[in-house]
Amino acid sequence: MRHPLSGCAGSWARCGAVSALALALAAAVPPTTAVAQTTTPPSPATAPARLLPLDEALRRAAAADPARAGLEARARAAEAGVRQADIRPNPTLGLMVENLPTLGGGDILGRTETTISYEQRIERGGDRPARMDLARSEGALVAANARVRQLDRLEAVQRAWTEVLTAEARLEIARERLELAERFQIQVQRRVDAARDPLFAGARAEAELAQAQIDFDQAEITIRVVRVTLAKFWDGPADFGVGAAAFEDTNASRIAAGAVAQIDLDVFAAQRGVADAQVRIEEARAIPDPTVSVGVRHIWDNDVSLVFGGSIPLQRYDRNLGAIERARAEGTAAQADREAFRIEREREIARLQVQLLSRASEARRISEEILPQAERAVSLVRDGFARGGFTYNDVMSAHSALIETRARRVAVLQQFHIDRARLDRLTGAHAGLLGLEIQP
Repeated sequence: MRHPLSGCAGSWARCGAVSALALALAAAVPPTTAVAQTTTPPSPATAPARLLPLDEALRRAAAADPARAGLEARARAAEAGVRQADIRPNPTLGLMVENLPTLGGGDILGRTETTISYEQRIERGGDRPARMDLARSEGALVAANARVRQLDRLEAVQRAWTEVLTAEARLEIARERLELAERFQIQVQRRVDAARDPLFAGARAEAELAQAQIDFDQAEITIRVVRVTLAKFWDGPADFGVGAAAFEDTNASRIAAGAVAQIDLDVFAAQRGVADAQVRIEEARAIPDPTVSVGVRHIWDNDVSLVFGGSIPLQRYDRNLGAIERARAEGTAAQADREAFRIEREREIARLQVQLLSRASEARRISEEILPQAERAVSLVRDGFARGGFTYNDVMSAHSALIETRARRVAVLQQFHIDRARLDRLTGAHAGLLGLEIQP
């Protein structure tokens, strides 16, 4: 197959301008975004060193997740919180001096009474176990939220992979448009040289070829950008492609969707756990904790006596009932939020499943019913134009209809893969990758 620029032989000024524009646009892409080149295909953007399946892209991104270190640090923080919750209250060491004389009143040391006491608050009602349960529940909530963020990141990776799929398909459309415009420009130029068509027909064909070349150059730059964007999820080289077969694959539409991702539901379960632990905390606080003390008193005549005492709060006004009721209400709210979230997610999953079936059917019908007719129309119109039976506008209309049909099919397949990424996220299809410890 010849290079798409081979049709520029008759218009070096136009090709020079187009090439200059392409070089200027390509300069905006960092040198590290260049992919491996081969000698057979016409464009380096379409010649990746290898194919990158979705599973491999997700594994690389999961293993290189920069938030993993933060998740591990939060886990250590939760463990430290549990250890701290297991600590008993500190005792209190007190000193009291009594019978201090006034100024000028005599011997200070001989008449004072000094008491040294040791006080300890005794927790009743399960304060310490309740604190530990709360610390564990808060740690579980932090971990659940972190795993939700990891799933969201995998969805972003899958969407970026879809962008590469779409960019490669659009590049092929741009290549086909360029080749059609190239061949047609040569044909029109021959007719103009033979005085069979006016000069403006040749100018329009030249303009169409220039626009097709610009679109092709833009498509090449776009595919490099989206490959780099995907590769940045694991900070690797963009020396890969995804292949047309992955873009054409709509088998996921026939797979029954699973249930709502358990990781999302775990967040609400953890919130309910925090609320339940808070209830136990408040119930324990409602039980007064006594304080006991023991000490030694030194009396002014050098006598020493043992002192023992204690105190306990009176629940005359505050029994902590409001705090208990509030914690219970928060637990009920967390349970209600979980049910509402589950129902909404199930509705969204069902909608996406129908959307996948619909888009797969639409893409298949475009391929089987519309594209063959559009291609046949182009062939018939071009043959008729060569014999003088059709006008330039007829040929361009047929070409535009074919390109628009292909572009429509690409748009349908792109939305199919976007919906699939969202469905995979809602069902937690890639949750098994979150525990990977391998390096890409």
